[in-house]
This record gives sequence, C-alpha cells and structure tokens, in this order.
Amino acid sequence: MAQKATIYKVELSVSDMDRHYYETHKLTVAKHPSETDERMMVRLLAFALNANEQLEMTKGLSTDDEPDIWQKSLSDELELWVALGLPSEKIMRQSSGKSGKVIVYCYGGRTAETWWDKVKNSTTRFDNLQVINLPEKDTNALAELASRSMKLQVNIQDGEVMVSANESMIYVTPVEWKAAKV
Repeated sequence: MAQKATIYKVELSVSDMDRHYYETHKLTVAKHPSETDERMMVRLLAFALNANEQLEMTKGLSTDDEPDIWQKSLSDELELWVALGLPSEKIMRQSSGKSGKVIVYCYGGRTAETWWDKVKNSTTRFDNLQVINLPEKDTNALAELASRSMKLQVNIQDGEVMVSANESMIYVTPVEWKAAKV
C-alpha cells in the first residue's frame, strides 16, 4: 500500500523589503513520502522569496510536468515556474519554453556545485532562467525548524533572508549562479 503525504499547516509571514511585499499566507503543505524536511523547508523558503497573491504550491513531486511552485496569470498563462533541486537540462529547457520566468533553487552543497558545473554551459541560451544556490549549512538549519504546525516569519532585505520560528532564527544567503535576462 502506498504511503500517504504528511500534511503540514503553515502560517508564513513574509516581510520582503526588497520588493515591498508584506503579507501572511496560510498554507497547507502536503509533504510527499519521499520528500525530506530539508526539501519541504526549501519549498517554503522559495515560496516566501517569490510570494505573491497568485503564487501556488503544486502537486510537486507527485507529477513530472509541474514545477514545485507556480504563478499563473488571470488568463491561466504560466508567469513563473519555480523548481527545486537539480533538474536536468531537458527539464530546464521545457520549463523555459512553458513559462515567462523560471527559477531553480538548488541546494545540496558539493552535489549542487557538481550539477551546476555539468549543466551551466547548456543553460546560457535560456534568457528567462535564473539559478539560485542555497548553501548546505543554511538548508540543513532550515530542516531543523520543520514541524507539523509552523508559524514562520521570513524577512528579506538586500538579498539576505532571515527565517524565524518559535525561538529559533536562521539566516540564509542565496547565491545567484545565473541571472534571468527578462
């Protein structure tokens, strides 16, 4: 019998001084049985970094043709495709063709660096692709914050991110490996 997703209730308060966006999102996050706490927390961080009224979590790991997070226009056109991890060049090419902008949040330390060395030359033609690396020590610390019911406060200023939950505070420094030209 297949395992079921674990449901997490998240109150995500975003204060993004860089984009002048201040909002609280009440999210129900389904954590796939094969998803780690680290990946789920990276997903929440990616949501906070791109927070918008139209931004949505998708089925993620349980579907191959959807990103982890997307934003659609009122006319149902894909405006933003957010992927996590280390997607193949083929996935990045296909998503770049489907969406106005694509952001890949990679993580995993040395594994992510090796992946990027392998794919970076083949991604130069994708003008709408942005690749951001999240340092391994930061994502490991984020994983420690995971709980079934979370109240997360995310403050973003000058590209620096502070995530707090309960009495804990984590600083995340995203590193842009490739900028989008759109």
